[in-house]
Amino acid sequence: MKLRPLTHLRHPAEAIRHFTPNWFTMSMGTGILLLTLYAFPYAFPGQAALARGLWWVDVVLYVLFCALFAARLLLRGDTVRQLLRHPVQSMFLGAIPMGLVPIINGGLLFGMPLGLAQALWWLDAVLAVGLGWVVPYLMFTRQEHSLEGMTAVWLLPIVASEVTASSGGYLAPHLDVHAAQAVIATSYVLWALSVPLAMGIVVIVFLRLALHKLPHRAMAASGWLVLGPIGTGALALLVLGQAAGPAFAGTALAQAAAFARPFGLVAGLLLWGYGLWWWGMAWLFTLRYLREGLPFNMGWWGFTFPLGVYTAATLVLAQRTGDAFFQVFGALLVLQLAVFWAIVAARTLHGMWHGYLFDAPCLAGEQPA
Repeated sequence: MKLRPLTHLRHPAEAIRHFTPNWFTMSMGTGILLLTLYAFPYAFPGQAALARGLWWVDVVLYVLFCALFAARLLLRGDTVRQLLRHPVQSMFLGAIPMGLVPIINGGLLFGMPLGLAQALWWLDAVLAVGLGWVVPYLMFTRQEHSLEGMTAVWLLPIVASEVTASSGGYLAPHLDVHAAQAVIATSYVLWALSVPLAMGIVVIVFLRLALHKLPHRAMAASGWLVLGPIGTGALALLVLGQAAGPAFAGTALAQAAAFARPFGLVAGLLLWGYGLWWWGMAWLFTLRYLREGLPFNMGWWGFTFPLGVYTAATLVLAQRTGDAFFQVFGALLVLQLAVFWAIVAARTLHGMWHGYLFDAPCLAGEQPA
């Protein structure tokens, strides 16, 4: 296929018509990289500046993607039905609230007005919960699925709520006591809306792999997606447990909040160990796929965010336990994430310039208007 610059598309509106929510995974991957670089346990020159620069890049990307997606909804609303009925593309709607979370967390580090961060967090919670209901409902009533055809992509709309929950643990310490209590309580509910269901999907992923073997190489990055709910589930318990004590001190829930800290550490460590098995398995999957040759697509961003949240949980465990193993292993995971991000970002920029990434599978075979 002859590549063509983006400016040579038959019509600029084609980029809008073919814009899909999986572009928000680029914002997710960039966002989690900047947060883990900021928390890198071995200081290096320009560390904070690099993280800040990536945060601004992430903000620009997210705003751009929101504008493009809004343009598709407004100008090409006739294509939305195909998106909602598509068994894979619709899953990426969950990337919209997840992509906003690193911007909120980064904003807490780099001077975003606290009122704006708080408003964005509540907006994100509403989006995450809403999509966590709507997309599965479409799976149950409108879409066609099979065990053989399923992948860990099913996790995306479900995991969004726990990603927001983990952000609540970072936001709460910056708020007054009443606002912090509301955010923490809501975050635990968000965790419960997501993690148990996500763990059930992980069981189905294991069954699907055992019965039908690895999915097509076009879905190679999906092997890393299981780290998402495990890593974020652990991270949320760790940071919420730490934030709950001060927020609920002197209230009727003071004892429960005090228990949340050691419980978060123990439960987070258990989930982290579970994630370690999937991390090793994801590497084995990837090495096998590499021998077959990996076609690039936007799904490659699945190599970044799930690994990133598992990395973030590892770094928090290093801080909470003081164990050198978590510190060293966390640093190695950050380096792995940075390499993955650099490769995927370079390939994505190439695809954006040449235009071949603007190709919505849900519109396959449909002629442009």
